[in-house]
Amino acid sequence: MFNRRKKQQSHFTAGDSKKLFQKNMDFTVSEQYKLLRTNLSFTLPEDVKCPIIGVTSSMRGEGKSTTAVNLSYALAQSGKKVLLIDGDLRLPSVAKKMKLENTKGLSNMLFDYDSQQLEEYKSQYLDNWYIVPAGELPPNPSELLGSRKLGRLLDRLSESFDYIVIDFPPVNIVSDALAASKHITGMILVVREDYTEKKELEACIRQLKLSDVNVLGCLFNGAKSGKNSYGKYKKYYKSYYSRA
Repeated sequence: MFNRRKKQQSHFTAGDSKKLFQKNMDFTVSEQYKLLRTNLSFTLPEDVKCPIIGVTSSMRGEGKSTTAVNLSYALAQSGKKVLLIDGDLRLPSVAKKMKLENTKGLSNMLFDYDSQQLEEYKSQYLDNWYIVPAGELPPNPSELLGSRKLGRLLDRLSESFDYIVIDFPPVNIVSDALAASKHITGMILVVREDYTEKKELEACIRQLKLSDVNVLGCLFNGAKSGKNSYGKYKKYYKSYYSRA
């Protein structure tokens, strides 16, 4: 699981499910997200009032958006005020998954925060869980996510929340997650069993290292019960952190 050392990676499994949202998932899967919530308390800096947690992957289809949704929900279940942001300004999926309108969201906040009412983003499931879709898609997502505008926006939002979780695009597809990494506390890397290619994972980890991203841990998604299947990926984790 997670370790207190900043550069020590950890591994844990979250079984896959046809149900997207933890509220509707079976007990075993739901408990894994609660375990993830607990493990984060050991790896996040204690002096950060509102940790900003990014979620990404090396490729598309590994379950990063589902992870972001359920992690933020699990944190809100504990009584914390939590904001989930869809940070994929190219192919956003959070609004669709949660059956929300994507007429406005992060991109609109970046350009005109003062006109936005946070209460409009309160979820129907918990009063302390807020969901901000991607909003209108801009022509320059990477530049926006790496800009001071995002930094200033997150600073202001941090004053109103206990946790902020951001769903970013895959690292090997576009540079958005790397550009935004300077504005967040740390990143969770999602890896999917029998789907993630080793060369893609290796390239992703190399880019995260070169960008000095604080990787909080890896979530091994879709693991079959009773099977220690992440062994074939382990050498890449160890190689990355032994050189850190």
